[in-house]
Amino acid sequence: MAIAQVVSIQRSRAHGTVAEIQGASKNFGSVRALVDFNFQVRAGELTALLGPNGAGKTTAIKLLLGLACPTSGRVSVFGADPAEATTRTRVGAMLQVGRVPESLRAAEHIDLFSSYYPNPLPISETLAIAGLEELRDRKFGDLSGGQKQRVLFALAICGNPDLLFLDEPTVGLDVEARHLLWQEIRNLLGRGKTVVLTTHYLEETDTLADRVAVINNGSLIAEGTPAQIKSRTAGKKIRCVTQLSAAVIRDIKGVIDVQADREAVVIQSNHPESVLRGLLSLDLEISGIEVTSAGLEDAFASRKRSTNFSNAFVFPCIRFQPCFFPSCSTCSSGWSWAGRRLGASAQASI
Repeated sequence: MAIAQVVSIQRSRAHGTVAEIQGASKNFGSVRALVDFNFQVRAGELTALLGPNGAGKTTAIKLLLGLACPTSGRVSVFGADPAEATTRTRVGAMLQVGRVPESLRAAEHIDLFSSYYPNPLPISETLAIAGLEELRDRKFGDLSGGQKQRVLFALAICGNPDLLFLDEPTVGLDVEARHLLWQEIRNLLGRGKTVVLTTHYLEETDTLADRVAVINNGSLIAEGTPAQIKSRTAGKKIRCVTQLSAAVIRDIKGVIDVQADREAVVIQSNHPESVLRGLLSLDLEISGIEVTSAGLEDAFASRKRSTNFSNAFVFPCIRFQPCFFPSCSTCSSGWSWAGRRLGASAQASI
């Protein structure tokens, strides 16, 4: 058995639920962001929360971080209120827009954020994990977009949290940096950490997630492993070169969708054998036939068609809020945490 399979099996045996939303609804005036929403995060796993813009995903994350309270229902993290300080010391978060002082250096940010946690990682270890060793003395405002993402990742992990929320962690990263971050996330999972991931890179979900939860219009519409979701909705892909029109192919029994792919067509079906028989009966000169398992992106395309998803997957940002931090004493007078107030130059850069 492959090492990756063994690690996955070991993680899947982790006991308990570390975070849970039970029958929660959240209203903003007349807008119902969540409707009787149920969601679980299992210990030692990576759970991907996916949904189109406005689906309620951001609201669900805010409930789990203690940044908002449900109108009704219950939210718990490690069996307690997520807003409690003792709970927050076990949670780290990388939010999509990180409003941190531009004038502080990378290592200074990590030093500051580490002070909010009782058992933080050594700064040198955090820098190494995030690939920031050569950037430790660079000011945040002087970094590129991808480098800033790495700093925000470092701030999420520096407290050595048991539960980590990653909102679009690889936005702005090149392919190599993205794959390196994937490996660091795998390493965290291998150390028993639990991760909640939001991303619009479906390949990322397919690669990393143990479980996927799909949310739309404030309700959970699909949940399971990536393989389970693909098997329920995506089926198989048939790629071939044919003179048949898309309209004719769509009329073949078992065809779910047809898309052009340069000189070929790609057909999605849950019954590929039946579709192939239909194709061959209509076009004896059909060629280049390939049958493969559909990916998570294909499953989402199918799910979007069946549940009236809004257009493309565009995930809203969750703005950084100082009051998230576990040792926060006040947020009413600028950036002030645990009695440590930033200087005027740092505040001016926010």
